[in-house]
Amino acid sequence: MRLSLISSRFLKLLTIALLTNQFTQLGAIANPSTPESVNSPTIITDQDSPKALVDEVWQIISRQYIDARFNQQDWNAIRQRYVNRSYGSYEEAYQAIREMLKLLGDPFTAFYDPVAYESLQSTTANITQTGLEIINDRDTQAVTIIQPTENSPAHKAGILPHDIITTIDGKPVERKAFYEVLTLLQGNLGTYVTLGILRNGQPLTFRIQRANTKNIPVRYRVEETAFGRVGYIRLNHFSAQVTEDMKAAIEALEKQNVKGYVFDLRSNPGGLLRASIDIARMWLDRGIIFSMIERDGIQDQNQANHSALTQKPLVILINDNSASASEIVAAALQENKRASLVGTRTKGYNSIQSVRGLQNGSGLAVTVAKWLTPTGRDINRTGLNPDVVVELTDRQQQDLFRDRKIGTTADPQFVKALQILNQKLRPSR
Repeated sequence: MRLSLISSRFLKLLTIALLTNQFTQLGAIANPSTPESVNSPTIITDQDSPKALVDEVWQIISRQYIDARFNQQDWNAIRQRYVNRSYGSYEEAYQAIREMLKLLGDPFTAFYDPVAYESLQSTTANITQTGLEIINDRDTQAVTIIQPTENSPAHKAGILPHDIITTIDGKPVERKAFYEVLTLLQGNLGTYVTLGILRNGQPLTFRIQRANTKNIPVRYRVEETAFGRVGYIRLNHFSAQVTEDMKAAIEALEKQNVKGYVFDLRSNPGGLLRASIDIARMWLDRGIIFSMIERDGIQDQNQANHSALTQKPLVILINDNSASASEIVAAALQENKRASLVGTRTKGYNSIQSVRGLQNGSGLAVTVAKWLTPTGRDINRTGLNPDVVVELTDRQQQDLFRDRKIGTTADPQFVKALQILNQKLRPSR
């Protein structure tokens, strides 16, 4: 099985779709074919062995990786180096694969051993049995909590957005690979995990009991204002179920005769590519949503299809943890003049991964493409700039989350969005 995601780092969303960052099929990527033959003196006869696994990963990278120059590496020579080794166990093969992939210089192209891959598949947008949604910062490698799922074990224990995980059960996580962090967080239901946390420079410790965590990706309500009813929708991630949930939310709010909308994408790390397209089309009747550039340079445009559910004024809330699929939607609606963006600059993740299972239950995420905004901008590392900047400190964001005040009149970014909607709704003079 192969999945395509956006990297949210993934945020990985592996987001198992666009991105990274977890899973929706990326239609522009063809299904995996039988491994190509390679002109090489090394022939692997045992196709279910550690050596065959190493070669399987090499073959996938050779066919699909976005950079055909492989980060200036001689990829054929690399195959000989790693396939000619003797492997006494799969663990040795895993280490070799990670060494091999590191040569690409791409943190989003990653190998997952069977335990990590199972954890990845069983989570929704990186949400573990503790209810933690995390990101492994691509620059600092700090394991940062985007936010705990509401009413999850982590939430009940007092974990807050922007907390930094320093240890898991006493083991330092600094500069650990994302798969290692996921593996450490997973365990049998009912067992405990102890987190060392750095919050606003202060070290803290939390003991959290693992449990099945239910995540509600779409929440909505009506805000009564002096200028009429406003529909507020908060989307936490782009999972497989959000398309129907978002459609239901907009239709319910339309029946309540709202005059405009605030669409909250703050701290949404991304997810499935298909979901980002579907949701953009709910707001945008016509125009380009994004362009995708593949390895061979082919550009494929995804467009709105005259299926918008509403044309009412729209303001989108974004912040520095809005990434990947969130950025696709925000950029599409901003550049097509459909919505104003309020908040702070987004993360700047625009790579697309294909995620697939390998022999023995392991998995591989491969960067296969990148996306550009409707006007052709590459936002990698630069992110999207809001039309109106409203800064919040980490402490302000934590207080809003802890006090359940996100998207209320105690939330300065939400208040600014209401002000902008009011201006949009004023009669022209």
